[in-house]
Amino acid sequence: MTKFMTPAKARGIVAVRAEAPADIKVLLDGLQKDWKAFKDAQAEKDCEVKARFDDVVTTEKFERINASVGELQAAVDQANAQIAAMSISGTGSDGVRDQEYSDAFRAHFRKGEVQASLNKGTDSEGGYLAPVEWDRTITDKLVEVSPMRSIASVQSISTAGFKKLFNLRGTGSGWVGETAARPETTTPTFGEMSFAPGEIYANPAATQAMLDDAEVDLEAWIAGEVQTEFAKQEGLAFVSGNGTNKPAGFLTFAAGAGNAATNPLGAIAVKTAASATALDEDELLDLIYGVPSSYTDGARFVMNRTTMGVARKLRDNDGRQLWQPSMQAGQPSQLLGYPVTEMADMPDIATGTTPIAFGNFARAYLIVDRTGVRVQRDPFTQKPYVLFYTTKRVGGGVVDPQGLHILKML
Repeated sequence: MTKFMTPAKARGIVAVRAEAPADIKVLLDGLQKDWKAFKDAQAEKDCEVKARFDDVVTTEKFERINASVGELQAAVDQANAQIAAMSISGTGSDGVRDQEYSDAFRAHFRKGEVQASLNKGTDSEGGYLAPVEWDRTITDKLVEVSPMRSIASVQSISTAGFKKLFNLRGTGSGWVGETAARPETTTPTFGEMSFAPGEIYANPAATQAMLDDAEVDLEAWIAGEVQTEFAKQEGLAFVSGNGTNKPAGFLTFAAGAGNAATNPLGAIAVKTAASATALDEDELLDLIYGVPSSYTDGARFVMNRTTMGVARKLRDNDGRQLWQPSMQAGQPSQLLGYPVTEMADMPDIATGTTPIAFGNFARAYLIVDRTGVRVQRDPFTQKPYVLFYTTKRVGGGVVDPQGLHILKML
């Protein structure tokens, strides 16, 4: 049994990530430039509204700039979180390890599309392993991974489950005279909540010949692929999981949702918007001031990228933007003075959805990890394939619903 906590870097591969510029200052400069253009375009639209005229050209420009601001802000957020790391490795003076093999591969490549595969020797499954210079042209498909682990609390356990104890108060008291009797008062009551980790598994396979002949460390590559998939699955569960063999998502603890009665402290309060498709400042302020002040140090907004695009257009009664983009490295964008975390698994703005949450996620949501990721290499069950049976046990749920508020569309 081998435990993979982080995947090793593949040998001789350049990770191609065009979205990850090397200099974050260039990103920030571009973001500020586009943000100014965004505000100018919004001012043009205001003039059109006053004149009761809608120019489709101005509207298209406005939306295009808004999208560009979103892309640049996302890139800044990735750089701030060190998600978009690049790995570079050289191959020698001529850049080619095996010229004869490379020429043969190019000839094979011209006959048809060569697909990525973990099998060697079958044209329909990708044919022979691409040499190093071809591998460099392969870019991983984007997988959006939830940032919940970076904003929530994480508890590692070594047993099959975890229980949280809650003090529900209830201690009685009273005023008495100096010499009066002191009768017994009521005692506090306690509640508890259980966190049972669910198990994610994957069982990919590769031929032994492929593992033996590969220019890259395929075992590490497979481990990396599985870890990415696990991160995607658990991230979705942290937001909306029903708690059955998986974490319970924080949205399911909202008043009226499936796990609303699970926490002894009650459900997460829900604020209902006045519209099914639009946001306004008052609704966002209701979220902020609905959360007790003791939770606001460390509080943040959470929403997906589409909702962020809508929030960027909001202004107060004096025409000032409610949204402020990142001004320096390490600083996230802000809405009404609070950080904004982009979470792809949050729903879009639509009738009856809950697209925005606000609060202190470090105090409100707990992720429970059991033993990390385990990988068992199995070369016997399905010869000639080698199976990589990979498992991870993780749970999660809301431990303090008082620290969050959720906006629900009409």
